[in-house]
Amino acid sequence: MGKWRDGSGTLTVGTDPGAPRVPLRVAASYRARTQGLLGVDGVDGALLITPCGGVHTFRMRFTIDVAYLDRKFGVLAVRTMRPGRLGLPRLRARHVVEAEAGAMERWGLRPGTRVRVSVPATEASPPGR
Repeated sequence: MGKWRDGSGTLTVGTDPGAPRVPLRVAASYRARTQGLLGVDGVDGALLITPCGGVHTFRMRFTIDVAYLDRKFGVLAVRTMRPGRLGLPRLRARHVVEAEAGAMERWGLRPGTRVRVSVPATEASPPGR
């Protein structure tokens, strides 16, 4: 098993052959996880924060969708959060995906969906793969 590292990759929503593939930025270091989407005006694709069980939107500039994932990348919950909010931590959540509000609905990402994270081998080998 490898260790997560900051970098980029692809988020695949669902297991169908035509499943949406979304550009992904990975925030695994303490610095990248605490920075998240703070100080930016938008996000191209999504941000995976790992490990993570809860998020806040204090000092955020835009509304985001937040998906809480379990250790096997199953979606536990999806919430839309306006700036200045504190999200409730999810007990079984191990990862969080953030995107601009409305993006997850377009991708079909909802509770019960399984996602796949692909990163270049030089950046990380996700646990359990």
